[in-house]
Amino acid sequence: MFYSILYLLLFVLFSCNCSSMSEAQKEEKTALTNRSESLLVECGAAWNQQSCLITGLCPLLAELSTTLQSLKASIDQGQFRRKEDKVAFAATLGPIGNLGPFNTDITLVYKDVFVNEGSAYNPTTGIFTAFVKGVYFFTFSGHNRSSQPMGLRLLKNGQQMITVYNHPQGDRYETASNSISLTLEKGDQVYMRLRENTWVFDNVNDHTSFSGHLLFSL
Repeated sequence: MFYSILYLLLFVLFSCNCSSMSEAQKEEKTALTNRSESLLVECGAAWNQQSCLITGLCPLLAELSTTLQSLKASIDQGQFRRKEDKVAFAATLGPIGNLGPFNTDITLVYKDVFVNEGSAYNPTTGIFTAFVKGVYFFTFSGHNRSSQPMGLRLLKNGQQMITVYNHPQGDRYETASNSISLTLEKGDQVYMRLRENTWVFDNVNDHTSFSGHLLFSL
């Protein structure tokens, strides 16, 4: 029994890096948790018979069992958070040529998706929806022929956060970009708008993009 206790104590010491545990390690931890409970029952019976071999053994096992249960709960909760925290997307307008100008603002839909981990970005609507509260980083770029202006706006829940605007300057291709970190609540939406009476350009080279990822949850 002494060696079983020693093994359990060593396991607790080496379980501090819970976030990197493999599936096999998690299964081992579960087995050890069950074993610690069994030891606690056995020792409890022995304690009642006043036949414990080591003074203070049963309180130690009780504390160890509680620690392991708490550790298991932390790992389970941590795994759930990490699944939610895997949020990253990147997309472009794709080979559409010129888009615009329109007599009203429009939401840009970036249909060519490179990555959409967590499926928080909707390639049908062009809207990113936060599934977890946290700090997010967004960046966008726009390309156009300067014979007409280009105006792009990044909005959060309908409110402009940042923008770029290319004024007409002859007839050449130009690119503009911007980026920002935002604190989002669960359900907040972020998307791009093309300003009225402006246009944007994209082709197979994917000049015009929209991307973002979760920096950390709160």
